[in-house]
Amino acid sequence: MPAPGDNATSSSGRMSSGRTSINPRLSDGPAVRADAPPPEALAQQVHAGDRAALSRAITLVESTRPAHRRDARALLDACHPPAEGSVRTAVTGVPGAGKSTFLEALGTRLLEENPGRRLAVLAIDPSSTRSKGSILGDKTRMGQLASHERAFVRPSPTAGTLGGVARRTRESILLCEAAGYDTVFVETVGVGQAEVEVHAMTDVFLLLALAGAGDQLQAVKRGVVEMADLVAVNKADGERTEAAENARAEYESALRLFPVPETGEHPPVLTCSARTGGGLPEVWQAVQAFLEKSRAQGLFEKKRKRQARRWLRHAVEERLRDAFFEDETVQNALPELARAVEDGTTSVPAAAEKLLETWQRGNAAPDR
Repeated sequence: MPAPGDNATSSSGRMSSGRTSINPRLSDGPAVRADAPPPEALAQQVHAGDRAALSRAITLVESTRPAHRRDARALLDACHPPAEGSVRTAVTGVPGAGKSTFLEALGTRLLEENPGRRLAVLAIDPSSTRSKGSILGDKTRMGQLASHERAFVRPSPTAGTLGGVARRTRESILLCEAAGYDTVFVETVGVGQAEVEVHAMTDVFLLLALAGAGDQLQAVKRGVVEMADLVAVNKADGERTEAAENARAEYESALRLFPVPETGEHPPVLTCSARTGGGLPEVWQAVQAFLEKSRAQGLFEKKRKRQARRWLRHAVEERLRDAFFEDETVQNALPELARAVEDGTTSVPAAAEKLLETWQRGNAAPDR
């Protein structure tokens, strides 16, 4: 995450008119409407299931502007405590595995099967290094699902955040649940071994694999595959059916090399085709079976509590970081120390230590 004052921001690169901003320096965060309601009123609209209000709420929490951050905290407080009964599922996999197609096919099926279900997809996209906005446009690849009255699809840029998620994915999940979405999917960037952070904010970690891409050979390495609660080999149709079945067998064998998870069983490995719909019911049944066992063993609640503690630590670290870089004494000292580092007259560790000492002196309590 870039420091305040850097050119890089978490901006989505959009202007308040809804047009794409050509110059990313025109904004230091996602555009928030000037006529936006106060946080408490916005929270009421979110609780009422207003999709437009939900979009505005997520835009607000994604903003990096100090005034917006205060409103975002008030909004999140108004949406607390989190809604109960929701299911958070992460869908990850290498680029080209068909994650968006899979989610549209599965999501549409789930909505058709259950008239009372409300489903949200938070699609995390790689960021443009210039505008910091999403460059894949996953919402455009889920057109049918995005237009469904009981679905909400929101693309968000990573804006430099690691772990396959965006800077405010946790908050976005909470807001979606507050709006009544009981089934929340998080589609990650799909960069492979970096999909770690999303594991710490979801209930189910689904790895979407692709036969013939060589990624099944990576299963022998500890990484994203070891965290998977379920593996589904996609594009198992036509001439690729046999290759998909071979990949399934390879993943199944590789998973046996890993320690047995808390549930006491190795993750199931299935095949499916998002294009034809084949295997999708079995994949969702496997998700439900995992959740049922997790709840029965007390692991579901244990994991949610562990995630809350991790979020607390993350929030404290972020607030400390913001307070540090926004401090006037630090801002005054930083340029000179940065030049000293560039010239080689001061080492980076020494410069960092001087900045911390400067900050601590400026914030020390006066003697009484």
